[in-house]
Amino acid sequence: MVASNRNVIEKGPDGSSPKKRNILLITTDQMRFDALGCNGGKVARTPTIDELARTGLNYARAHNQNVVCMPARATIITGQHVGSHGVWMNGVALPEDTQTIAHHLQEHGYQTALLGKAHFEPWLGSPEDFFENKMASLNHTGPHRGFQHMELANHFFEGHSHYDLWMNQYPREKALFYPMITEQGQNTIGAGDTNATQVWPMDVPPALYHTQWVADRTIKWLESQQSSSDPWFCWMSFPDPHHPWDVPKSELSRVPWRDLDLPARYCDSEQARQVLGQKPEHWLGYYHGSIWTNLESPRNFIPADMSADQVREINAMTHIENELIDDACARVIAHLKTTGNYHNTDIFFTTDHGELQGDFGLMFKGPYHVDALMHVPLIWRPAELSNIQPDQIHDPVGHLDLAATFCEIAGIELPGYVEGTPLPDSQETARKQNRSQVFTQWDSQHGDIDLHLRSLYHSDGWLYTQYETSSLYQGDEGELYDMNTDPEQFHNLWSDPAQKDLKQHFRAQIESELPGLTEPLLPRKAPV
Repeated sequence: MVASNRNVIEKGPDGSSPKKRNILLITTDQMRFDALGCNGGKVARTPTIDELARTGLNYARAHNQNVVCMPARATIITGQHVGSHGVWMNGVALPEDTQTIAHHLQEHGYQTALLGKAHFEPWLGSPEDFFENKMASLNHTGPHRGFQHMELANHFFEGHSHYDLWMNQYPREKALFYPMITEQGQNTIGAGDTNATQVWPMDVPPALYHTQWVADRTIKWLESQQSSSDPWFCWMSFPDPHHPWDVPKSELSRVPWRDLDLPARYCDSEQARQVLGQKPEHWLGYYHGSIWTNLESPRNFIPADMSADQVREINAMTHIENELIDDACARVIAHLKTTGNYHNTDIFFTTDHGELQGDFGLMFKGPYHVDALMHVPLIWRPAELSNIQPDQIHDPVGHLDLAATFCEIAGIELPGYVEGTPLPDSQETARKQNRSQVFTQWDSQHGDIDLHLRSLYHSDGWLYTQYETSSLYQGDEGELYDMNTDPEQFHNLWSDPAQKDLKQHFRAQIESELPGLTEPLLPRKAPV
């Protein structure tokens, strides 16, 4: 399949011969769609990202293909559904010989780099088993996975990342970060005003925080490309606003937690009983701590014990982290403008998945297919000379469309493994592409509990999730929400007899269009 090359730049800004466009992919970790001002966010100030949306394309209904890190990131870098790339849960590494879109761009003349969080391999895995986890100790910065240059950062100091080793020159400050305690159930400590889990303000200057480090290393790499005539693909990957919420103390005044309202979907104990009682049993089981289904929340964290003020304080830390990300993006974009690269660079902004962040009285993430986790920000600010006009796209798109879009920008053939299609460059184009649905799935095995969810969001506003046979479910359970009348996803219509035909239609769509998991399953060699 050949990319249409509909967006080729005819001439450079000075009338010179055409040059292929650069691609800057900016990702965060665990950011909700509504975190940004351009998407209705009312708290965090995100003027830089909002400006990308104002001057570019803002996809109002973008979904990930999995709601946790490793499968979602494997989709971004391969353009494939989970069943095709095989990373079926966290802790399962993308095979090192997997061809990625970074390989493909490099083969067509692009310089490639990834700065920040990669997480294609388990970050709690042994360096003996996973190359990402020994790159820093080997003073190795690539090539790896199609990236000629990689410098890695993560949320904790596990001894694996380049940022971790860089911080060794600041031992006092490094000791102040949230402790990585890996024993099951021991990572719920907090040091904020409310003792909320993993809230950890620390006396560390923002210049040493990983958000700024990622921006610094990105700028440094971009500077190294100034003398080259080759185009580049750069993935700037921030570890935040993922927990722990260990923001620099100097930034706490940005969002005073006592001033925050509770989230619109927040449920107190009585509301949680009513709302979660309509959903499959592992929802209410998570709330009360009776069913633990995944490592995405601490083992001994019980949402029912979380106070309203603790929700406020966690959310304030999250908003602060988002503001720091926006500041870091501003620095990198200013560098592009100063060096004359802004006009010739396509900038993408997205995240791997969302965060419950108090919705339904819950926190963290897991096998819960609702907007808090599935619905992600996705912005594309095309190169200035691409002739693409700003627009908001309302039809559903997915992360698996990014790889195909990068190929179209580069004017190169799509590799055979890519399952997505180029993102629409206008709402009119989206209609012509007949984009009506997008899929998300979950698979996990933790102890004796396995779960398998398959979801379809339809442009008519339906969110359908079927539960496959597992240790908890018989295969006839599920969730169905009319997002037009119930955007909060409070009212599960799965058992409504009037929706029988609609459910059958959506099940048929999933069975015919969503690739199944490849057998045998890739091994899970580490927790996460």
